[in-house]
Amino acid sequence: MSTQTSTPSPAGKTGFQLPKWAGSFGFQIIAALIVGLGLGLLAKYTGSTKASPNALGATLQTIGSSYVSLLQTAVVPLIFTAVVSSISNLRQVSNAAKLAWNTLLWFAITSLIAVLIGIGLGVLLQPGANTGISEEAKYSGKSGDWWAFLVGLFPKNFLGLGASSTVAESGAVTTSVSFNVLQILVIAIAVGVAALKVGKAAEPFLSLNASALAVIQKVLWWIIRIAPLGTVGLIGNAVAVYGWDTIGSLGKFTFAIYVGLALVIFAVYPILVRAHGLSVKQYFSGVWPAVQLAFVSRSSVGTLPLTQRVTERSLGVPRAYASFAVPLGATTKMDGCAAIYPAISAIFVAQFFGIQLDFTQYLLIALVSVLGSAATAGTTGAVVMLTLTLSTLGLPLAGVGLLLAIDPILDMGRTAVNVAGQALVPTIVAKRQGILDEQLYNAPRNGTPFVDDSLDADAASHDGTTTDTAPRHLEDAKA
Repeated sequence: MSTQTSTPSPAGKTGFQLPKWAGSFGFQIIAALIVGLGLGLLAKYTGSTKASPNALGATLQTIGSSYVSLLQTAVVPLIFTAVVSSISNLRQVSNAAKLAWNTLLWFAITSLIAVLIGIGLGVLLQPGANTGISEEAKYSGKSGDWWAFLVGLFPKNFLGLGASSTVAESGAVTTSVSFNVLQILVIAIAVGVAALKVGKAAEPFLSLNASALAVIQKVLWWIIRIAPLGTVGLIGNAVAVYGWDTIGSLGKFTFAIYVGLALVIFAVYPILVRAHGLSVKQYFSGVWPAVQLAFVSRSSVGTLPLTQRVTERSLGVPRAYASFAVPLGATTKMDGCAAIYPAISAIFVAQFFGIQLDFTQYLLIALVSVLGSAATAGTTGAVVMLTLTLSTLGLPLAGVGLLLAIDPILDMGRTAVNVAGQALVPTIVAKRQGILDEQLYNAPRNGTPFVDDSLDADAASHDGTTTDTAPRHLEDAKA
């Protein structure tokens, strides 16, 4: 097999070769965004709608949904095998409980900062005043429920899976299978701890689990490499179905949300990174591929495999810790959906219905936003979080219906911020605990997260480095 396409042309021979930057994953994603935007606009202005898409619109929808399905397929086995492997590695560390506690603490700190920004913007910009909307939209969806969260921690089966069936007018029955990430996390933690308690008899199981994790990561690498194709479908379908004209009279509210999201990701996060002595440029260049995919896919869970990969390979967080912290963050760490959005939205609803909020109610918004994201884990995220906030404050749930029309547009930015935070906290905690691989964090970005594991291992064997820094760094974290 010839390798001439990947090496410089011999002297005296001519041939077309793409520049090096054109082969980078980041460039491919940006190019896919542009192509998807163009195809989405073409589909929209040739008559494609959500109810009756034309051929181009249906193609974009199929490509986008199929790619998200591929990503979600990898989530369940990845979380289970990675968390069990993580716990088996953490047996080398005496401060594993401290790592977990610090992770939860920083989840709460960053969420509090985000919700305070949301409250400030809501009070300052008054997004619910003078909207020009006269009719009250009805909402009959699910409300956030603390008791449901507690009950939901207990898996109904070993895999944490659920199934629901719908009957069409024709009599056809369609069954869909869903999974609860938090339940899977609980199952994996229980199995991992049990394996440690069993001791030597569990070694074959842990070896099998490690082999399964390696196989899953190989499949995941294949899925990640076709992300540009999925991006074309996802962004194209979003533009074709929703466009930008659905913002309408809610433009002020949309503006407030995106200003809040921008302040969190481009001001708060860089300040925290810099305060811990890390390079802001390296943080963004490392996490950006996951942020891009989160923006177009609108799914923290769907982006989870890539978020974990860049957290380990670009930001230098040990695999044993990242495989615990990142999945946990995908279910409970949502600065966009559970902090900025419900804060501004609750203030919008109060202003729309002419209800004055007092200081106590603003404190309740902050409290619910910091603690409430856990109550929405495994559900529909931002909408359920908003209903939980409105219910706690005694505000009309009909206000949710006013915002549903533009929710997909808002969800792109919300999910991008969620994922950026889910990678940030493990990085900060790893730095504070002295287990962050700063050499890897500060290394040039040469597409490392997207290099095949086997190729990466071969390269490491030549230069004496290792791709899995967990054991070495976790040894450093021993008391």
